[in-house]
Amino acid sequence: MSKSNLFWGLILVLLGTLLLLNSVGLLSVDVWSLIGPLALIAFGLWVLWGVFLGGPSAETEEATIPLEGAGRARVRIRHGAGRLHVDGSAGPGELATGTFGGGLDHRVRREGDTLDVEMRTPLHSFPFFMMPWWGLRGGLDWSLGLNGEIPLSLDLETGASDAQLDLAELRVTDLQLQTGASATRLTLPASAGHTRAEIHSGAASVSIRVPEGVAARMRIKSGLAGITVDRSRFPRTGDTYQSADYDTAPNRVDLDIETGVGSVDVR
Repeated sequence: MSKSNLFWGLILVLLGTLLLLNSVGLLSVDVWSLIGPLALIAFGLWVLWGVFLGGPSAETEEATIPLEGAGRARVRIRHGAGRLHVDGSAGPGELATGTFGGGLDHRVRREGDTLDVEMRTPLHSFPFFMMPWWGLRGGLDWSLGLNGEIPLSLDLETGASDAQLDLAELRVTDLQLQTGASATRLTLPASAGHTRAEIHSGAASVSIRVPEGVAARMRIKSGLAGITVDRSRFPRTGDTYQSADYDTAPNRVDLDIETGVGSVDVR
C-alpha cells in the first residue's frame, strides 16, 4: 500500500467515525460544518507528510534533441512546477539536452531552416506538476542546456517554480516568460544583438541581470510589486528606464515587464 493510500484512508475513517458518533447522539456538534476546516487540516498534514517524510522518487529522464542542421529554432517550454535550470551548455549538433524530473513530452517540427520544438511536463505527472510536494521526492526538477550557436526564440511558461534562467551564452532574439507563484533569476543574453523580451508574473519574485556591455530599455507595469532598478545604468524618463547608449549599442534588450504581487529587481 502506498503512503498516499494509507494517509487518505485514515482521513476517511476519521470523518466516517465522526459522522457515526454524531448520528447516534454521542457527539453534539454539527459534523457537516466541520468538513471544510477538516479538509484544510488534512491537506496541510498531507503537505507536511510529503515534505518531512518524503515519497517515491520522481522518475528522471535524460533526453537530447538534435539540431539536425537547423539555422535557428523556436523553443517552447511548459514546466508547471518544481525547479527549472536553463543555460547554454548544449554541445555541437544538439539543440537541447538535459535531465527531466517527472519525464518529458516533446514535439519537434521542421519549418525550412527553423526547428520548432515544444517541451512539456507529461500529463501523467498530474497532480505533481501543480503541487510537486505531494509525496513525490525530488519534484519535477529540470536541468536543460540549449545551443548557443544559433538564434533562438524562447517561450517559457512556469507555475509554482524556482527558475534559474542563465541566457548569457545564448543568442536569444525573442523571449517570452510567463510565471505564477515563483522565484525567477534571469540573466539576459550577453551577445545576441537585439533581444526583445516580455515578462508576465503573478505573485512572484523576479531578479533580472543585464550583462555588462548590454544596453537596455525597460517598461514596467506593476500592481502591488516592489520595483528596484539600477538607475545608474538605466536612468528613468517617464515610465521608461533606458541606457544612455541604447540606440547605438551592438547588444541591447527591449524589455517589457508586467507583474502583480511580489518584487522585480533589475541590475
